[in-house]
Amino acid sequence: MNIARASIEKPILTWLLILGCLFGGIWGFATLGRLEDPSFTIKAAVISTSYPGASAEQVAREVSEPLESAIQKMGEVDRITSVNRPGVSLIEVEMKSTYDGSALPGIWTKLRARIRDAARDLPPGVNEPLVNDSFGDVFGLYYAVTAPGFEDAEIHRLSTYLRRELLAVEGVADVDLAGLPQEAIFVEPDLALSVAQNLPVQSVLGAISEADSVVPAGTVETGGQRTVIEAPEGSDSVSEISGLSVGVGGEVINLYDVAEVYRGRVEQPSLIVRHDGTEAFTFGVAGLSTENIVEVGKRVDARLATLFAEMPAGVELHPIYQQHEVVEQASNAFLVNLAMSVGIVVAVLALFMGWRAAVVVGVTLLLTVVGTLFFMAIFAIEMERISLGALIIAMGMLVDNAIVVAEGMQIAMLGGQSSRQAAGETAGKTQVPLLGATVIGIMAFAGIGLSPDATGEFMFSLFAVIGISLLLSWVLAITVTPLLGHYFFKRGEAGGAGAYDGALFRAYAATLRGALRARWLVVAALIGITVVCFAGFGQVRQQFFPNSNTPLFFVHYKLPQGSTVQQTASDLAQVEAWLAERDEVVSYTSYAGGGATRFMLTYSAEKSNPSYGHMIIRTNGIEEIPALATALEEFGREALPEGEFRTRRLVFGPGGGDPIEMRVSGPDPEVLREIGDRVIAAMAGASPDILQPRTNWREPELVIRPDYATERAQSAGIDRDDVASVLRFATDGIEGGLYREGERLIPIVVREPRDAETGLRDQPIWSETAQQFLPIEQVIDGLGHEVRDTLVHRRDRVPTLTVGADIPPERTAAEVFAQVRAAVEAVEVPPGYALHWGGEFENSADAQESLGKQLPLSLLVMVLISVLLFNAIRQPVIIWLLVPMSVNGVALGLLGSGLPFTFTALLGLLSLSGMLIKNGIVLVEEIDLVRAEGVPLREAIITASVSRLRPVVLAAATTILGMLPLLSDAFFVSMAVTIMGGLAFASVLTLIAAPVFYDLFFSRGEKNRRAAAAAVPA
Repeated sequence: MNIARASIEKPILTWLLILGCLFGGIWGFATLGRLEDPSFTIKAAVISTSYPGASAEQVAREVSEPLESAIQKMGEVDRITSVNRPGVSLIEVEMKSTYDGSALPGIWTKLRARIRDAARDLPPGVNEPLVNDSFGDVFGLYYAVTAPGFEDAEIHRLSTYLRRELLAVEGVADVDLAGLPQEAIFVEPDLALSVAQNLPVQSVLGAISEADSVVPAGTVETGGQRTVIEAPEGSDSVSEISGLSVGVGGEVINLYDVAEVYRGRVEQPSLIVRHDGTEAFTFGVAGLSTENIVEVGKRVDARLATLFAEMPAGVELHPIYQQHEVVEQASNAFLVNLAMSVGIVVAVLALFMGWRAAVVVGVTLLLTVVGTLFFMAIFAIEMERISLGALIIAMGMLVDNAIVVAEGMQIAMLGGQSSRQAAGETAGKTQVPLLGATVIGIMAFAGIGLSPDATGEFMFSLFAVIGISLLLSWVLAITVTPLLGHYFFKRGEAGGAGAYDGALFRAYAATLRGALRARWLVVAALIGITVVCFAGFGQVRQQFFPNSNTPLFFVHYKLPQGSTVQQTASDLAQVEAWLAERDEVVSYTSYAGGGATRFMLTYSAEKSNPSYGHMIIRTNGIEEIPALATALEEFGREALPEGEFRTRRLVFGPGGGDPIEMRVSGPDPEVLREIGDRVIAAMAGASPDILQPRTNWREPELVIRPDYATERAQSAGIDRDDVASVLRFATDGIEGGLYREGERLIPIVVREPRDAETGLRDQPIWSETAQQFLPIEQVIDGLGHEVRDTLVHRRDRVPTLTVGADIPPERTAAEVFAQVRAAVEAVEVPPGYALHWGGEFENSADAQESLGKQLPLSLLVMVLISVLLFNAIRQPVIIWLLVPMSVNGVALGLLGSGLPFTFTALLGLLSLSGMLIKNGIVLVEEIDLVRAEGVPLREAIITASVSRLRPVVLAAATTILGMLPLLSDAFFVSMAVTIMGGLAFASVLTLIAAPVFYDLFFSRGEKNRRAAAAAVPA
C-alpha cells in the first residue's frame, strides 16, 4: 500500500503520529538532561608520589622511571607524561581513546595493582604513590566565599558546614574546596636555652608526637560483657601543648620554659585565592552525570540562599561560574533561534508557495523538531552544545523532504488530481530517492559520530541527533505532509494553466537551454571557478575551535622558577588594583600558586607551582574582552617586567597547551635546553607574531648542598639525616605531630624562631655519642652552591622539553604556524634527539586524523547507496561531481566575512555536502522519470529541472535565511556562513551544473538511440 495515500485514507494513525510527536516532544523537552558540553570521560589518571629531600633528577630517575616502566606494560595506555620537582613526582597517564567510560573502572583497578607492585621496589624514604582517577571531574557550579575579619578556624568551620550541607542536596556528586587558609601549631625552641639545657630537637619532637596520638588501650571482660578501654585524651589546645613535659638529663622541664608555642598561618601556603581583591576560598559543586544540571543548579542556588541568609554579617557568596545558568541561557537561545528559523521558513514558503503550503511544511518542520526532542529523551541524549548544534545543522535538511512532497502534491492537485491521487503519485515517485538522499545526508556525519575514539564520544550526539531528525523528517514527509495537504490544498481543474508557466520558470528554462547549447563552455567556466575558489580557500584563515561567547578570559602570570607564592600574590594584587578601576570588569578572582578547580570540561588547570599566578576575569560582554585584554597585557608587562604576563581567551571545544608548541625530546637536559633556545630563536626569526616564547622546564634554580665531612661526622655519631634535620629545623621546620580540631588535622611544626639571627653555618647539631651540641661546621666542609633543574618533564619515559609561544589575538595559530614551520623544522638536532609539533597543530591534526579514519567507510556507504538508488553508474557520477564544487560558495562566504574555517565550519561543510547530494539525487531521478515517458533528452532535462526549480530554490532560501539567527552566536557563526555561502552556490550547481553534466553523459546514448530508431524501416 502507498504510505502517503494510506495516511489520508486512515487518518487516525497519522493523527496519533502527530500527537505523539507533539506531546512527546513537550515531555522530552521538560525531562531532557541539560549540560554545557557533552558527557565526556577524561581518560586520564594522576599518580602523585612524594620523595622528601630528593632532587628533581633523583625523583625522575628513582621514582618516575620505575613507575612509568610498570605502567607502560599496560596495553590500554596511550601516553605517559610526568612532571618531576624536588621531592614530588606527578605522573599523568592517558588511556587509549577507544576505551569508553564503562571500561575505565577495570582499567583503574589494573593501574593501581601495577603501581602497588612497582612501589615495593622504590627506594627507602619514598611515600606510597597515590592514584587519582577523578582527575577529570567537572565542578560546573563554582563560587568564591569572602569572610573578612573572621579567624582562620571559623573560615574552616564555615567551609566544612557548606560542604556538608551541599552534599545533601539532591543530584550533587561532590563538593571541592580550595584556597582555605593553611594553619600550623609552631613550636620555636630558644636555641640558647636548648643548648644550655642540652635539649635536642629530637626530644621535643618525641614529646609532641605523643601529645594527641590515637592508640588502642585494650578491652576488659566482666560478666560476659566486653568493654572497650579508650586511651587518655591528648592535648587539645595550644596551651596544653606548650605545657608538655620534656625529659632532659634526668630532669623534667615544661616546653614553655624553652620554646614559644603559638598557632599561626603557614608563610608559604600551596594556594592563595582572592576575589575582587579580598581574601577568599572557593568551592565547586559537581552534579551527578545522570542529573539535569539546570535542575541541580537551581536546587544548589536555593540551598545556598537559605544558608547565606543565616550567615553572620560579612560572609558573602560570589558566583564565579554557574554552568546551569549558561546551559539554561543556551537552551532558551536555541528556542528563540528555532522559533525564528521556523517563522522564516513559513514566511518564505508563504511568499512563494502560498500560505497553505507554508502551513503544511511549517507544521511538518515543527513536528520534526519536537519529535526529535522526544526521541532524544528516550535515548538519553542530553541537550548540550553539540546536540543543539546538530539540530541547527539539521534544520537546513529537515525542510527538504516536506517541500518536495508538498510542492509535488500541490502541483498535481492544481492539475485536477484528487488529494489521494496526488499524494500517491508524488510520494510514489519521490519517497525512495528522498530516503536514499536522507541516509546519505546522515552518513556524511557517521565518520564523526561512530569514531571509536574520544572524538566519537564527544561528537556522538551530533550524529545521533542528525540521524534521528532526518529519518523522522522523511517519515513525516510521507505521512503528515500528505494528510495536511489533503486538508489545506485546493483541487484545480484539469487542463488549466500550467503550473510552470510563470515568468521565473520561463526565464530559468531559457537560461538552461542556453547552458545546454554551450555545455562545454559551462563546464570550462565551472572548472575555472572551482580552481579559483579552491585557491581562495587556501587563503581562508584556519582555526581549530572559536572563542567562547562566555564573557570570561584568563591571565597567566609566571615569575622566575623559585619565586615564593607570597611574591606571586603580591604581584597579582597590582593587577587587581588596576582591574578595580575598570568599568567593564564585573569581577575577578586571582590564584597564586596554582589554577582554579576544573569548572568547565574544556578548562585545564595549571599544575601547582609557587611562582605561577592565575586570574579569571568576567566582563559585561564578550565584545569588551579584546580591548581590555590588550590594555591589561600592556599594563602587566610594564608593571611586572620580572614576570611573564599573558592573557588567554576562553575557547570552545577541547584542546590544550599553547597555540604554537614544539616538543624537544632526548636524554641530556643540557642539550635539550640548548636545542630549545635554538627553536625559540628560529621561531622569533621566522615571524614577528611569535610572542613570549618560553620552555616548560623554566629557569634552573640555585641549590645549596652541605659538603658532609664523613670521617669527622661519623666519629661524632652524626649521620647525613641528622645534618638534613638540623637544616630543615632552621628553615621550613620539622613536622612533629598533629593537632586535632574536630575533623581537621593541623600539623605541629618545630622550627627555629623566625627572628633568630643564626645562619645555616652557625646551627648547633646534637651528637648522641657525645651527648652534647656541636657546631655544624665541625661535621661539614662548608655549603656548596649548584644550579639545577627543578622542573623535569618526561613524555613516554623520555625527558621532553616543550617550547611554547603566544600569538596576537587577531591572528590564528594556523597562520603563525605556517610562518614558522619551515624554520623550526630546519633546526638540526643530534642523534638521539627529536622534534615534535604540539599545541593547536597537534590537536587539530589528531581530530582530523580521527575523522579521516572513518570517512572512507562513510563515503563508501554513501556511494553505494547512490549507485543502488539508480542501479547505474552515470547518475551517481553526475551527483558526486558536484560535491567538490560545494567549496566554492564556502570560500567566497568565509573570505567575504573574514571568518576562519573552524571545526564547526567543517561540520557545516559536511551538512552542505549532504544537502547538495540530496538535491542532486531528486533532480537526476526526476530527469530519469521524465525520460522514461519517452520525452527527448534535452526536453526531459529542461522539463524535470523546471519542475525542481521551486523546491531547490525554496529549500536553499529557507535554509539560508534560517541561519540568520546564528550569525550572532560565536560558536556557530562560521558554520552558518559556511552553509549560507555554500548553499547559495550549491543551488546554482544543482540547477545548472547537474543538468549540463547529465546532458554530457547521456547525449551520446541519445544520439545512438535516435540513429537506431531512424534506421528501423517504417
